[in-house]
Amino acid sequence: MNVNLIRKDFPILEKTINGHKLIYFDNAASSQKPIQVIEAIRKFYLEEYSNVHRGVHTLSQRASELYEEARSIVAKFISAEENEIIFVKNTSEAINLIAYSWALQNLNRNDEILTTLMEHHSNITPWITLSKIKDLRVKFTKVKSNGELDYEDLESKITNKTKLVTVTQMSNVVGTINDIKRIAKIAHEHDALVLVDGAQSVPHMPVDVKKLDCDFLAFSGHKMLGPTGIGVLYIRGEILEKLNPTMSGGGTIKNVKWKEAEKTCIIDWAIGPEKLEAGTPNIGGAIGLMAAIEYLNKIGMENVRKHECELVEHTIKRFNELEKTKLYGPLNPKIRGGIISFSVGELDSHQVALILDQFGIAVRSGYHCAQPLHQILGAKQGTARASYYIYNTREEIDKMIEILKKVEEIA
Repeated sequence: MNVNLIRKDFPILEKTINGHKLIYFDNAASSQKPIQVIEAIRKFYLEEYSNVHRGVHTLSQRASELYEEARSIVAKFISAEENEIIFVKNTSEAINLIAYSWALQNLNRNDEILTTLMEHHSNITPWITLSKIKDLRVKFTKVKSNGELDYEDLESKITNKTKLVTVTQMSNVVGTINDIKRIAKIAHEHDALVLVDGAQSVPHMPVDVKKLDCDFLAFSGHKMLGPTGIGVLYIRGEILEKLNPTMSGGGTIKNVKWKEAEKTCIIDWAIGPEKLEAGTPNIGGAIGLMAAIEYLNKIGMENVRKHECELVEHTIKRFNELEKTKLYGPLNPKIRGGIISFSVGELDSHQVALILDQFGIAVRSGYHCAQPLHQILGAKQGTARASYYIYNTREEIDKMIEILKKVEEIA
């Protein structure tokens, strides 16, 4: 990877913040966008815009072709089939879609859903809410003090009542990369399905749904160089075939026929992903996501992962120089993504983030929508989180370390 060449595609990185050149370490929340993605969206709205599907005029046909091409590009990116890709708003919507379509339609009283205590709230709250509607039981796998998942505990909690195991592939707090293949094997041995929250993993490492053997995978475009408002839900084909939409309307139906005798309309649902894409979709967002994936493909996801491993290894080494700063999560870069959460003495995480911001360093602070994990880690004041991507450098990390040394003087 030529990071200096990549950085030229991101003009915002030349921006000055509080008198200092921007160091953007908030990629786990949302990544920056290269010129290529911005131009792809701009070109669509300037030259090719129309609504998709059902239109026979040239612009509608062209827009439809681009939209379906985006679906094809996404499918290849995660080694899925085109008819297994549903465009959604973001990861949260994708998880909720599974909760209120597949789970609502298939789970019964006293069935169990197993998740973990390292999840983002978006992979906890839908299941708690659904459990109250359907009288289900939600169980939680323990997390070790070093931020790794307790696989023995997970295996002990799966029973014949477990219908779904839903887990993040990479923690958005400590960067732990979970062994999805191992989890899927355990789950499928108990006839449970597997949902993977790929919000942090898909943008940063090669992901193959066939190798993972997962049944559902959710991720967002805005964390992987794409625009906001577009995400992806993968549903294994044979599961999607049997699934009926809970949000219906334009595009979700094959036929709606008035039956005079019954005084009602008879609905035949569409076949394929369109039955879960009610109404006009985010066409421009899908095109922007396609451009983002094409950009990442040129770099190579193996190279993205290797680059971040090197940054994490360098960070851990430099953190050893700090005396009052605590780093959370596994110390092995092979099982950790480019997410570095830390606390400095007794300082509140927002105080740390504000100080870093005065030097142009953008980090996230708080509980990162993962309060249960922070309780386990003992991070009562939350954590400051630096998260890396393709345009970040060792020199930027070095600057952060030097500023943290100064922060320690007041901690």
